[in-house]
Amino acid sequence: MLPDLLVPLAGEYQFFNLFRYITFRTGGATITALLISLLCGPAMIRWLKDHQAEGQPIRSDGPETHLAKIGTPTMGGLLILGAFVFSTLLWMPLSNPYLWPVLTVAVAFGAVGSVDDWMKLRRRSHHGMSGRMKLVLQLLVAFVVTLVFIELSPPQLRYGVAIPFLKDSLVPLGLLYVPFAMLVMVGASNAVNLTDGLDGLAIVPVMIVAACFGLIAYLAGNVNFAGYLQINYVPGTGDLAVMCGALLGAGLGFLWFNAPPARVFMGDTGSLALGGALGAMSVATRHEMVLAITGGLFVLETLSVILQVASFKLTGRRIFLMAPLHHHFERKGWAESTIVIRFWIISVVLALAGLSSLKLR
Repeated sequence: MLPDLLVPLAGEYQFFNLFRYITFRTGGATITALLISLLCGPAMIRWLKDHQAEGQPIRSDGPETHLAKIGTPTMGGLLILGAFVFSTLLWMPLSNPYLWPVLTVAVAFGAVGSVDDWMKLRRRSHHGMSGRMKLVLQLLVAFVVTLVFIELSPPQLRYGVAIPFLKDSLVPLGLLYVPFAMLVMVGASNAVNLTDGLDGLAIVPVMIVAACFGLIAYLAGNVNFAGYLQINYVPGTGDLAVMCGALLGAGLGFLWFNAPPARVFMGDTGSLALGGALGAMSVATRHEMVLAITGGLFVLETLSVILQVASFKLTGRRIFLMAPLHHHFERKGWAESTIVIRFWIISVVLALAGLSSLKLR
């Protein structure tokens, strides 16, 4: 919005030239979202407590240490989503074609998560909206947004998938690209949801991946940088760096209240929205495979659940003491803070590996 209003005035007021630059607006979006989260956080937490008598339901079969979390309000993702959306709309040109599809995924997935969270609170159990219904709603949104992204993409990129670490590599999938892109968005959304099980565990890796894709979007949307790095040039995606900055700032503000011991949980409201937004950005910039590397922690958590379920159904035995993976280490006696910090370190390493794919080709 601000670029639309102020850039035309740059001829008279030179200062407004700053709003032409993605880097300046990314910084502005980050600070704005951070301030909104920090300033609105206490009031939001009080409101959630007033409307949630007993807080988020705690699994009876989970680690005993989680019993101390009883009464902690959930649906804190509303704080993240609100700061993210407001800051994005403030600092991005509203004419950018990639703005609305990504926001649609984030808001729609967040709405699905909100209904699920509310149903869990009403029932005082971990059974909210049925898994099938959540998946169907997410797939419908992802299908529509995928068609939009295909239409926006340059003709040579529309149905292809780039392979990290290989230059001039584009695997043509044809119409199979549609379910592939849908899987990326829905898979990323649910992977973040599975990871969100300890105080601060999910939000920091989300911010790390958002920072990575802020850089990727900036480079992929610049014809000179894209040509130098031999990555696919996708016109218009540079401004997605502003969205990544907003996501980073909103996440930092939320972490202030979510750091151990957490005063609020993001719930499915936040995890589904954040994962979906990251997935949508990876599809928009045509770096879907890089998301699997930079967000490798989410992949590991998801694989641990898949392997656990498959092993139990096929052999009657469990591979892990408990899934997702972070609960396995809790069962082994690791302190929650130890697990969280070590998983953050893993996330940083994987993010660096993903970013290295931009140059190592």
